[in-house]
Amino acid sequence: MNRQVILLSLCQALLASGNILLVSVTPLIGRGLAPSHQWITFPIAMQFIGLMCATIPASLIMQRFGRRRGFIMGNLTGIAGAAFAVFALWSESFVLFCFATTLIGIGIGFSTLYRFAAMEVCEPEHKSQAISMIMAGGVLAAIIGPNLSIYSQKLLPGLGFSAAFVGLLGLYITAFILLTQVKIPALSVSQRSVAQRPLRNIIIQPAFIVAALTGVVSYAVMNLLMTSTPLAMNRLGYSFVQSTFVIEWHVLGMFVPSFFTGHLIKRFGYTTMICAGCIIMLVCVAINLHGISHAHFMTALILLGVGWNFMFITATRLVSDTYRPAEKGKTQATNEFMIFSMVTLSALASGWLESSLGWQRLNIVVLPLLVITLLVIVALRKKIEVAKATPC
Repeated sequence: MNRQVILLSLCQALLASGNILLVSVTPLIGRGLAPSHQWITFPIAMQFIGLMCATIPASLIMQRFGRRRGFIMGNLTGIAGAAFAVFALWSESFVLFCFATTLIGIGIGFSTLYRFAAMEVCEPEHKSQAISMIMAGGVLAAIIGPNLSIYSQKLLPGLGFSAAFVGLLGLYITAFILLTQVKIPALSVSQRSVAQRPLRNIIIQPAFIVAALTGVVSYAVMNLLMTSTPLAMNRLGYSFVQSTFVIEWHVLGMFVPSFFTGHLIKRFGYTTMICAGCIIMLVCVAINLHGISHAHFMTALILLGVGWNFMFITATRLVSDTYRPAEKGKTQATNEFMIFSMVTLSALASGWLESSLGWQRLNIVVLPLLVITLLVIVALRKKIEVAKATPC
């Protein structure tokens, strides 16, 4: 894999650490700062609101000014968010902490496009592997995020959870330095001059419908269950370290398969991989409904991560086949907005659903989403294979 993809993967890992860190510590921070129980996960929701709001501007900014400048802009926003988080926790301000997580979310919103940038700096036949390499950077994030939340408090005991965001600030600054070394080619004059189709013509393609639906359902279901897990485990008497350990293994499940997902996509095809991921997620839900032991949480959350990996990476690769180079800005913006608007809703609802319905009923809620997705993919399978053989 070329140097540019590796650099992008490292940047993605460092920025993704912020997301995982927030999932690990925000429910506990919320218990101390939030005005009521229903607001505990609101800072996480604000992160995803920031992410959602960044998706369309980020794609259009990069279309006009280039990937590198866009990534640097997003990174600087993340740096500001980490700094505000430190100050918010020091001043015990829930409102300011929500503002800080919004800025971090905006930075992460820009970083979601690393996987598309990776496809632009490699050979066409290596696109699936390039996406996988970017997502594999999450393995590093899976290790850094939860451990940063634990060991930062031991290294800087007087700062409490603020110490984690001091560490996060250092990670974001490191990512900024790496970004200065990244080189991503701009669109050529011939690519820019190619006639663009109306957005409606792009999004009604069966391949786009399946890719967007897969991205939306996989990410929303994964995020809903992931952000609810620390709350459910805390309510059931598990310690912070135990819930953090489960989240750490869940995130490893999300990203470790990335080392071979690209090869599996080439071997088995888009629809088979998406169906496999969907079935794995259904098994995860079945385990959650079966019991509430630590082993149940651990096994289910690992499978949740693996299912998400298969579905989300395949959806990213599939959506890249639905647009021409000159159309990438508006198509990627639409795809990302659809995905992360629903992820935001899942983050907003997670605290309320877990507290009002309970952990196992919450799992029942996501079942229809996975079943419907599986049925749609099976129904459109042949159309997607035909479209794959016909360049757009």
